[in-house]
Amino acid sequence: MTQAKIAIVFYSTYGTNHQVALAAAEAAKAAGADVRLRRVAETAPAEVIAGQDAWKEQLDKMQDIAEVSADDMEWADGYFFISPTRFGGVASQMRAFIDTLGGLWFQGKLANKTFTAATSAQNANGGQETTLLSLYITAMHWGTVIVAPGFTDPSVAEAGGNPYGFSTNAGGLEDKGRAAVAHQATRLVEMTNKLVA
Repeated sequence: MTQAKIAIVFYSTYGTNHQVALAAAEAAKAAGADVRLRRVAETAPAEVIAGQDAWKEQLDKMQDIAEVSADDMEWADGYFFISPTRFGGVASQMRAFIDTLGGLWFQGKLANKTFTAATSAQNANGGQETTLLSLYITAMHWGTVIVAPGFTDPSVAEAGGNPYGFSTNAGGLEDKGRAAVAHQATRLVEMTNKLVA
């Protein structure tokens, strides 16, 4: 059986989405996938980052994780995108990366792959659902197969009940959240396996 190749692509300012990405990578590997964990390049000015200790510390923590490239996107059979919410949409860093993918899209190299997403915001009504939906709209333009978690496992409801994808308030990842992320990543691998078998 062919091993699904999953790219977990994330942006994290203060660490919440980094934790989500690590949990997703662990679960995808446990489900038998070949996983590339990749972070989106930081585009904020260095002086802005240096002015916020927590932001700078988080960026330093992620230096061992390679930045995502077009090669990673072409390599993967499925994608798990993770981004904080910014005014009801994805962070500009994530959007900047997405906007570099026109060439692959034009060649059809993003099509017929699976896609799921997760997010965080400062509060529960801070745009979590709209951020996920905006990522899915982008993925639909690529021609991917959306793999939302729905209510396919009790962990989804226990973590807050977002059928579009895992979402949480910024600040950390609790055990219930980890379980929901693990279910979503495992489901992504299972659905991807059906396409690449």
